[in-house]
Amino acid sequence: MDLFYKIIALLGGLAMFLYGMRVMGDGLKSCSGSAMKAALAKVTSKPALGFLLGTLVTCMIQSSTATIVLTVGLVGAGFLTFRQSIGIVLGANVGTAITAQIIRLMDLQAGSTSLLYLFNAENLAPIALVIGIVLLMFVHGNSAQNVGTIAMGFGVLFMGLIFMSDAVSSFGSSLSGLLTAFEGNYFLGFLAGTAVTGVIQSSSAVIGILQTFASSVGVHFCGVLGVIIGVNIGDCLTTFLVCRIGAKPEQIRTVTVHVIYNICAAVLISAVLTICRGTGLIGDGLWYASLDSGGVANVHGLFRLVPAVLFLPLSGTFAKLAEKLVPDKPAPAEYQDIVENLRELDSHLVTNPRIALDQSAHLISHMADVALDNFLIATRQLFDYDPKQDERISRREALLDRMADATNQYVVDLSSHITLSSDNRTQNFQIKALTCFERIGDLAVSIEHDCQRLREGGKPISEQARTDLQAAIHAVTDILKLSVRTYKENNIRSARAVEPLEEVIDDLIEAMKARHVDRMTKGVCDVYTGIQYQNILQSLERVSDQCSDLGVYILSRDDSAITGQEHQYLHDLHHSDNESYRKMFRENYQKYFQDVGQTPKTDGQTPETKTS
Repeated sequence: MDLFYKIIALLGGLAMFLYGMRVMGDGLKSCSGSAMKAALAKVTSKPALGFLLGTLVTCMIQSSTATIVLTVGLVGAGFLTFRQSIGIVLGANVGTAITAQIIRLMDLQAGSTSLLYLFNAENLAPIALVIGIVLLMFVHGNSAQNVGTIAMGFGVLFMGLIFMSDAVSSFGSSLSGLLTAFEGNYFLGFLAGTAVTGVIQSSSAVIGILQTFASSVGVHFCGVLGVIIGVNIGDCLTTFLVCRIGAKPEQIRTVTVHVIYNICAAVLISAVLTICRGTGLIGDGLWYASLDSGGVANVHGLFRLVPAVLFLPLSGTFAKLAEKLVPDKPAPAEYQDIVENLRELDSHLVTNPRIALDQSAHLISHMADVALDNFLIATRQLFDYDPKQDERISRREALLDRMADATNQYVVDLSSHITLSSDNRTQNFQIKALTCFERIGDLAVSIEHDCQRLREGGKPISEQARTDLQAAIHAVTDILKLSVRTYKENNIRSARAVEPLEEVIDDLIEAMKARHVDRMTKGVCDVYTGIQYQNILQSLERVSDQCSDLGVYILSRDDSAITGQEHQYLHDLHHSDNESYRKMFRENYQKYFQDVGQTPKTDGQTPETKTS
């Protein structure tokens, strides 16, 4: 029973270590998400630059798997080419060794009067935890919250190491016997390292356990060789399996290079050690040398660094081999638009919300372009009909619907990874924005269908109705273009210009409906034709309403008081003495009512209160 509790204590320490690594990594990614994306996206075809960046980014986020998953996501999104990613992959393998160098603080020996005593693990862990909880609970602001998260993760990580160290010490001779078995059987150590890393899914955690063993009961150089090499293989196989899910060919090639490199590195190290041991270049003094935590960290670091430097010039060879192993699968031509747009949403980026939200924002921009394009084509069909354009509208609408569904699901999937309120606000805004553009696309299709029914009716609309319709389309086209530009630029000033124009469009279409009813009662316009005409006006007004919604959503990003109170904000704006708003309304009224030959208002009137 005593053994059972010792094992539970060891596993509990491991759990704290893994959780601390995850919390610290999340904090580091939140701090540097945009910077990482900008840095990685600037990688050129020079592998050396990618190698340095991969090393640096992995040192920052303490996880080679996270760096490679991020790189795979950027390859899938088109920010990196497959060949640009190779240097980053090699650098990530080196950068992950920094975690082991941090863990070696466990072996730091210093008196209580020395400054170094502060960095002893038993002192550093509670200090980090205190700093972290103070920042999280009492200091506001994203930066303080991020630093607090990093400090808490760092503290929990070291507390887990301390727990593991205490548990390992209690195993005594039984654990020493296990490690001795590894000394006499290199292959057994290799399998153990590979299997344990595959289960835990963290090479840093397994090396941390090995360092704990080294600090508590001691390990020999020959006893850890196979384990460390196995850890490297287990790490890359885990990453390979994670990154293959839903991946594109170029992404699979990236992780394939990671596997090829690690296998080549393992073969190289094993061959060199075997030759050196057999020829006497490595004597018994080094082969059976005792290693502490720092020694394990150094061996691990050398096994990561030396092969990476030696194989870096062979990046092109690795690329050619991966391209042969993973050939392209060309998409059917009819789906090319979908592939080109949806490639920006890569599931491997969801663990880094800031980068993922940037990607979804880009795709929503594409949605805006498709919605605008469909609206322009649909309204052009009224006056310059082209049967080929009907098919194009239908195809683009299907694309828009698929983009909307995929983007909405992608943004929702980020929820479990979002920790910052700013990212949460961006997530909510994007869901609202993509809904607006998707509905505008639906309304464009409705306009196209009403145009088709007008043609099938065989009776053209009157000249006056045609003039009115052109004026309404002119105004709605302007507000839609303004809204699309405002979304892409996140321009608050432009957003304020949307609502005055929307109110003018409401008045304009209301006047047109009244004039058309008058024409129908006088027999100038056919009743069936009049119904389709009214439907088109209704769809135009709804497009304008969606632009109004989008405009106020953009304003709410700058003023959180508007969020959730959009209707009240518009009500108050319509009844306010806001001179800027009144001026824009008057100018728009004069501009668009002149198109239908109606005398514009000159008395400074403001729009009526909206009831819907």
